[in-house]
Amino acid sequence: MTKRLKILTWHTHGSYLYYLTQAPHDFYVLSKPERPPGYGGRCGHIPWGDNVIDLPVSEAKDMQFDCILFQDDDQYLKDQYLYLSEAQRRLPRIYIEHDTPREHPTDMPHPVDDPDVLLVHVTHFNALMWNSGRTPTRVVEHGVMVPKDVAWRGDLDRGLVVINNIRTRGRRLGGDIFEQARRSIPLDLVGMGAQEAGGLGEVEHAQLPAFSAPYRFFFNPIRYTSLGLAVIEAMMIGMPIVALATTEMSTVIRNGASGYIDTNVDTLIARMQELVKDRDLARRLGEGARRYALERFGIERFADDWDKTFRFVTQL
Repeated sequence: MTKRLKILTWHTHGSYLYYLTQAPHDFYVLSKPERPPGYGGRCGHIPWGDNVIDLPVSEAKDMQFDCILFQDDDQYLKDQYLYLSEAQRRLPRIYIEHDTPREHPTDMPHPVDDPDVLLVHVTHFNALMWNSGRTPTRVVEHGVMVPKDVAWRGDLDRGLVVINNIRTRGRRLGGDIFEQARRSIPLDLVGMGAQEAGGLGEVEHAQLPAFSAPYRFFFNPIRYTSLGLAVIEAMMIGMPIVALATTEMSTVIRNGASGYIDTNVDTLIARMQELVKDRDLARRLGEGARRYALERFGIERFADDWDKTFRFVTQL
């Protein structure tokens, strides 16, 4: 039998961590008493499995692990020296890069500059754009799962936008495009800070697929960021997607097959107007979106890719 590995990591993106922990290993997630960002441990409304273990930072140096999994710059640059022993810092190490480069789209050097660390990108676009230098890289594309009893209905003549803190994150997350579109299209916004932008508020991750099901389509106005899990989850329930044809999104949505993508916002608005009027069209596109999501973003493939990645770095 293959060894079940002990992975030390941080709570950086809750939904991603939930999917990551579907891999057949034990994940020790660092925590602090006040549960500040990055140190939430096993917390919140996510239905964690028994393989997710809350680990106070004060106890980390006394534990034995097989691999250290960083998910944020400060964790790699600062926190490992504060909370891990010298021996632990020599363990096999992986850094998950969740985002696109910010300071420059093509020339920004990645903060990890170490041939002994494996840098894992979550999309091929991200890997293409980051200057990863001498650090070895690989891509593990997203994998998601949604409740088996949830399916798109589309009986609500409105579109849904799912973005956290859209007002404070500005143009990169398409706040201006959202405002432009909702002058012509009935759109509801959910996510952290949504009410500040005239939205409905936050919806718990586990409840989001059922909440989304009545909406006619999913609109993604984001200009430049990593491929959002909410987009894939919407596809999984059979929801058509309308989005900007930027970053990895250009490889995910096919015009007329699973939704519509374009760099012309007026064209996207016209497409959304069609979907508001034509539920049958939305159903057909949503069926295509679901088929493609199941093929490319299944949780079994994702968990297997991560299992292979952990075993590659640990040789166990």
